[in-house]
Amino acid sequence: MSKIFVLGGTGFLGYYTIKELLSRGYQVKTIALPPLPKEDLLPAEVECHLGNMNDLSDTEIRDLLKDCEGFIYAAGADERTTPQKPAMKFFYEANVLPTQRIARLAKEVGIKKFVLFGSYFAEFAERLPEYHLRNQAYPNTRLLQEEVAFAEGEGSMTVTSLRLPYIFGTMPGRMPLWKMFTDQIKGRPVFPALKGGTTMVTVEQVAEAAVGAMEKDKHRHTYAIAALNMTFQDFYQMMVDALGQTETTQVPVVDYEQMRPMYEEMDRKAAENGLEHGIHMAVMSKLQTEDLYIEPAETMVALGIKEHDVIKSIKETLNKCVTPS
Repeated sequence: MSKIFVLGGTGFLGYYTIKELLSRGYQVKTIALPPLPKEDLLPAEVECHLGNMNDLSDTEIRDLLKDCEGFIYAAGADERTTPQKPAMKFFYEANVLPTQRIARLAKEVGIKKFVLFGSYFAEFAERLPEYHLRNQAYPNTRLLQEEVAFAEGEGSMTVTSLRLPYIFGTMPGRMPLWKMFTDQIKGRPVFPALKGGTTMVTVEQVAEAAVGAMEKDKHRHTYAIAALNMTFQDFYQMMVDALGQTETTQVPVVDYEQMRPMYEEMDRKAAENGLEHGIHMAVMSKLQTEDLYIEPAETMVALGIKEHDVIKSIKETLNKCVTPS
């Protein structure tokens, strides 16, 4: 029986990845930031260490990893973070440098398979070059994060990356991140949408993809996973419905040029306050005029991702956001 190390095992993605690993007969070890979101969150058979892996010495990390065959990197900063300028420096230090160090140490102790949780903004930086997303801090550093992990693995460790889209599901002790969006809509008579759409998955599918990618064992391979494509208007309407505002909030599709001054003002105000978005709001909004869709069949069969009821998962997630217990 192989032992797999999951970085961030008490987070949303790490928690479900551990559940999937256990269901397939793997042993699991993890480290996660304290405190536990729920005291008995993980089964007793999971070897759980509380702390910040980045604070450990190289020797301490080697000791932690030396009995493991695989590593799943379910940690890091995402595009919802608005750091101090320059954002490139923040995301480089939050995502790239720790990944490079841990991948190097993992290879040194003999780990054979390394799976990185990345972002679908890296995918669209390649698919939509006209948006110059490589010049934006978050997509740029997500691509770089993959490259340094691939490079560290050369010769003895298989490294693959999952490019993750919108993800839905709930877990004990944590509020879904989607609450920040339902809070924005709460009480508003109009919440406009741009004409594009996005791809979506359930958190269970992310976990299945992670284990599938590890077992597939294809070095330098990236997987942009998907299960359901939906317009932004339809998604916002689902949030409106969850809030009980179906009769009081309209979700019209508006022209990008009509909205652009507002997003440019958001970028200007961020800069005024010494902040910078990982993807500038004017760029992000323009990107949302595109159908950021991915064909599910591209990865579902390859990684053994099962069919899940994504709509049901979205509704359960949004219901928890608006009626927390």
